[in-house]
Amino acid sequence: MSDDVSPRAPIRVAALQFEPNVGDRSHNLAVMERLIRQAHVSGADLVVLPELADSGYVFESAEELARLAAPIPGGESASRLCDLAAELGIHIVSGLAEREGDIFYNAAVLCGPSGIIGKYRKLHLWNEENTFFLKGDLDLPVFETPLGSIGIAICYDGWFPETFRALALAGAELICVPTNWVPMPGAAERDLAMATILHQAAAHSNGVYIACADRVGTERGQAFIGRSLIVGPQGWPCAGPASSDQEEILLADVDLGNVAGSRSLNAYNHVLRDRRDDVYG
Repeated sequence: MSDDVSPRAPIRVAALQFEPNVGDRSHNLAVMERLIRQAHVSGADLVVLPELADSGYVFESAEELARLAAPIPGGESASRLCDLAAELGIHIVSGLAEREGDIFYNAAVLCGPSGIIGKYRKLHLWNEENTFFLKGDLDLPVFETPLGSIGIAICYDGWFPETFRALALAGAELICVPTNWVPMPGAAERDLAMATILHQAAAHSNGVYIACADRVGTERGQAFIGRSLIVGPQGWPCAGPASSDQEEILLADVDLGNVAGSRSLNAYNHVLRDRRDDVYG
């Protein structure tokens, strides 16, 4: 594990926050395209969108999900995003409802200028997601791209420190998090969302950039908290947190070439090498 700093140029990352309409994939894809194009005009090299951005989140039935979910690759949503990535010459990470035969996954796709790079399926399902989706079966892949090494997590995955540690140990420099954060108990009177605290801590303790794109609004009685966030490898925000209720585009210039060096806290301490895996594995 080298601490050599590569001379790569910084890249501009965008986290897109908006309110999907549940059940209206055409509308959601139109909003996603509008925001992606706006981010591109602002110089974004990589765009991150929310969890289940194309479908909405609170499904009324398995039949509704079946109507909205589509294959990755090959489905309407994945194809449209990859076409946009090719047209604009950028990379896009978005949460999507994936269908594989009669099985459904809460998934995310990574598209680049040359097409689909890969996908990820959410490992840790939240609440009633367990009644609609299967748990992810693709482990925690790290994708090598011209921008750098990119990992993906989705929403509740971020409540498990192992998610970020495994991705960092596998070489991830930037972890993209499509998410639909909901209020946590006791959160109403707090200055910081629990999600903000968790992802700042994960970025610091693993020496990685983390880009979280959340949604806003209330859907079928379920509120979402917004507060999208891009965090640097020392744990401090590069952009955000965003508002709790507005459509926003967060932008941050990140230097992935400095990730390895940022893991050294001083002459003696390194957040990954100091692990006592002889004690706790």
